Amino acid sequence: MNVAAKIPRRAADNDVVIDVEGLTKSFDGRVVVRNLSMQVKRGTIYGFLGPNGSGKTTTIRMLCGLLTPDSGHGTCLGYDIITETDKIKRHVGYMTQRFSLYQDLSVRENLEFVARIYGIDDPVGAARNAIKQLGLEGRGEQIAGSLSGGWKQRLALGACTLTNPQLLLLDEPTAGVDPKARREFWNEIHALAANGLTVLVSTHYMDEAERCHEIAYIAYGELLARGTVDEVIAGSALTTYTVNGEGLSELSQELSENKTIMVAPFGTSLHVSSRDKKALDAAIARHRNDPSLKWTLTDPSLEDVFIELMSRSKDNFQ
Repeated sequence: MNVAAKIPRRAADNDVVIDVEGLTKSFDGRVVVRNLSMQVKRGTIYGFLGPNGSGKTTTIRMLCGLLTPDSGHGTCLGYDIITETDKIKRHVGYMTQRFSLYQDLSVRENLEFVARIYGIDDPVGAARNAIKQLGLEGRGEQIAGSLSGGWKQRLALGACTLTNPQLLLLDEPTAGVDPKARREFWNEIHALAANGLTVLVSTHYMDEAERCHEIAYIAYGELLARGTVDEVIAGSALTTYTVNGEGLSELSQELSENKTIMVAPFGTSLHVSSRDKKALDAAIARHRNDPSLKWTLTDPSLEDVFIELMSRSKDNFQ
């Protein structure tokens, strides 16, 4: 698919598209997002990570003027996120986790319907062009509900980019999609961003987070880390060993009793990590001389950082 061809390249690719400060939002007396500030540049794929219920979707909606914060201020696409929300919405495409088009309409009918809703000139021609650009030739009359997850994803992406938005919101966009379709989807997202489209995406997949230009880790309303993947990993202050050998299950169980150490199986090896290097080295000292174990000091993975951050987060719904 080649949705990217529809997005005109903009001259000022480095303009700040989103600039917000102190955003806070509560529901039923619970603070879902607390004092969040950030900037996002044009053409950036910005990933939001965090546990379920951590405020990722609420954050994205506030950043784009789709949800009014209780306090804080800022702009999106040059418009005030509180007083000019209608102007922001005209330039935003939103792709939800759940397929939101009509299951009992054909691919063509869905696209024509969306084009008419947004007042696009020649909705029939717009739908026809989208079908070609999406690689959906031959499927135009297929009922949307009968499409596979990957094809539904293509259709949904095409529908939310029909209006040539300047900002695209993706809420867990590849849940339930096979790896090949996920890769094709992300290739298209990068092509869109290269042509000036700014993308905000929430995801639980570490490999998808690594495809983002920048990421932000949000846990229970608090922004705990942000930057490029390398910056977030470097800022974690984690010391990580990869352990290979025999008796890893017993080793994992023993080390897990130490609350300062994080242990996670990775295939046939273990990742043993801690922010307290001295405590970690002391805990594993007697195992370092075990000839049946091989210890290698390695860089922590993004998943290591994700889990460590989650372990330090306090669930605001408990």
